[in-house]
Amino acid sequence: MDQNCIRNSNHQIKSATKQIVYVFIDASNLWQAQKVKGKMLDYQKLKIFLKEKFDAVNIQIFYYTAYPAEGTRDYALDGKHKFFTYLKKGLGFIVRKKELKRITTHSEDGDLVQEKGNMDVEMTIDAIHYIKKYSIAVLFTGDSDFLALVTYLRNGGKKTFIFSSKNNISQELRTGGDGYEDILSLEGDIWGRDLKHRGSLV
Repeated sequence: MDQNCIRNSNHQIKSATKQIVYVFIDASNLWQAQKVKGKMLDYQKLKIFLKEKFDAVNIQIFYYTAYPAEGTRDYALDGKHKFFTYLKKGLGFIVRKKELKRITTHSEDGDLVQEKGNMDVEMTIDAIHYIKKYSIAVLFTGDSDFLALVTYLRNGGKKTFIFSSKNNISQELRTGGDGYEDILSLEGDIWGRDLKHRGSLV
């Protein structure tokens, strides 16, 4: 057999053992870990770290976030939207975002405005919709509500790993997947600049 054919055959066999990894990041959960660490995640480093960790031939990262409506903060929100653009165009992330919903409740003490921006449904839909495209699912979240999704993915033959932090992970989810990693204890370098406490880039 031609030596080039042998090399090509070996390369194909090696490639076949590599994984296709889809990562689903709940930004609000990840924000809690960043506050504890006092640093922002460097998402380019994170992408490289995950690709190497899971021996991925291809990796796709989804990022789920809710952002404040214009006029609801005493600082400009341009930085957030530039950050989302960087994730999409600079790193190839798929960014799912929506405006925080403001809910006003009335009481004798006055009106109280609460903001909600849960992205659990969007995250679950994507994980199920793309299930035939990946071999490994990585969920950055600590919410026990995702246990049903983890169980579904594993029953579908997908290896499923959870990344969160020890103070923000439910016991059910921590033990429900094929593995759990505490972001704050990772050996790889995934951290960037020091955290600024005015607002957040989530």
